[in-house]
Amino acid sequence: MTSGELVEQIKKKKSYLCVGLDTDITKIPSHLLSTEDPVFEFNKQIIEATKDLCVAYKPNLAFYESMGVEGWMSLQKTLDLIPDDILIIADAKRGDIGNTSTLYAKAFFEKMNFDAVTVAPYMGKDSVTPFLAFKNKWVILLALTSNEGANDFQTQLLADGKTPLYEKVISESSKWAGADQLMYVVGATRSEQFAHVRSLAKDYFFLVPGVGAQGGDLKAISRAGMNAQCGLLVNSSRQIIYAGNGTDFAAKARIEAQAVQNEMEELLKEKGII
Repeated sequence: MTSGELVEQIKKKKSYLCVGLDTDITKIPSHLLSTEDPVFEFNKQIIEATKDLCVAYKPNLAFYESMGVEGWMSLQKTLDLIPDDILIIADAKRGDIGNTSTLYAKAFFEKMNFDAVTVAPYMGKDSVTPFLAFKNKWVILLALTSNEGANDFQTQLLADGKTPLYEKVISESSKWAGADQLMYVVGATRSEQFAHVRSLAKDYFFLVPGVGAQGGDLKAISRAGMNAQCGLLVNSSRQIIYAGNGTDFAAKARIEAQAVQNEMEELLKEKGII
């Protein structure tokens, strides 16, 4: 998917919602456990209930990898079900020496046909550029995350005593690829820093986790972080997919997703994007 196609979907659906498919078999409704593939059945109903309200899905691969071969099979069936006009993000947080990254990229982009993959930049350019060799595919680089441990490294100052590490990550990596191939992860609980981060990467999309169950403020991060093309994919996982625990779980997920989409529509209008 190109950046133009992504922006087109945002305008068409009046949404920049990314639904996180963090599907935990211990949390899905009990009536699904008797089905042939409970994880896939859960995902299927969530996708059918929300696909007109979101522009991206983000399976967190740990939930599938933890189940072994069966988990990978559930994931592949899930990917096959997602419409072609919706961005699919592998939340994998990979990042290794060049040859290994090349194989990871082939796995996600060729074998599984993801549109994007999250990548950890700690090992530098040669761990990231192999992912950038694939046309119309995206690298989503961790920049400023919302977890407590982020301050252990990301906000530490460099030798000049004034530049935090995450700023160096953004300034250096933006030399490797443009806004048509590279996005950044910026946590929603960092709303007070969002305007500054946007000033460092004016044209790039940000993947924003942390809205919903983690307490991120959608209005605050949208007003501080939007650019002229929107430039945001705001992820919500637990608030949507675990909104209900009965046979009507998908309907309740839709209600939550609809509420987020409605708010996003107003914010897009406020910015003059739609």
